[in-house]
Amino acid sequence: MKKILALTATALAAAITLAGCSTGSGGGSMPGMDHGTSTATSGTTPGSTTAAGDHNSADTMFAQMMIPHHAQAIEMSDMILAKKDIPATVTALAGRIKAAQGPEIEKMTGWLKAWNEPTQMSGGHGMSGMMGDEDMKKLDAAQGTEAAKLFLTQMIAHHEGAITMARTETTDGKNPDAVALAREIISAQEAEIKEMKDLLGTL
Repeated sequence: MKKILALTATALAAAITLAGCSTGSGGGSMPGMDHGTSTATSGTTPGSTTAAGDHNSADTMFAQMMIPHHAQAIEMSDMILAKKDIPATVTALAGRIKAAQGPEIEKMTGWLKAWNEPTQMSGGHGMSGMMGDEDMKKLDAAQGTEAAKLFLTQMIAHHEGAITMARTETTDGKNPDAVALAREIISAQEAEIKEMKDLLGTL
């Protein structure tokens, strides 16, 4: 028994010593490991902790719904940019919307892939502010000032829908990057709604 106790005590002491060593170096290396996640372990750790682990169903739905929502805004902007006799202020706005929302689509698509989530929604979740086929046909057919007014009116409703979805993400989402993007969308599109309402008053 004495021998067993002695061995146990020795093993325990060795374990404590090892733990102490790993804690001493680990305590110093933990921040180092955090810094290293973007380099040595970039293929695994960020994907599993930041991207894959740090999201919930609200984040997934936000990205899955906002991607086609943004895509339609770009389609609407392309329509107005292709028309003649559109006020320069309106085409400039359409260009900014397209330039902002294209990269955001790429960002959200990248998140969904990193989260191992489908990039398209399954089921019939309605997206607030989306234009129907008839709305898009009207915009496509309209010309000049009529087209500019229709674009602004439709885009205001479209932006309001995006803001509604983004607000849901800020309250229900978990992924910090997705929540941050939602806040950016709210801020940018609220400012654009004001701008569009002002533009409508000049047409």
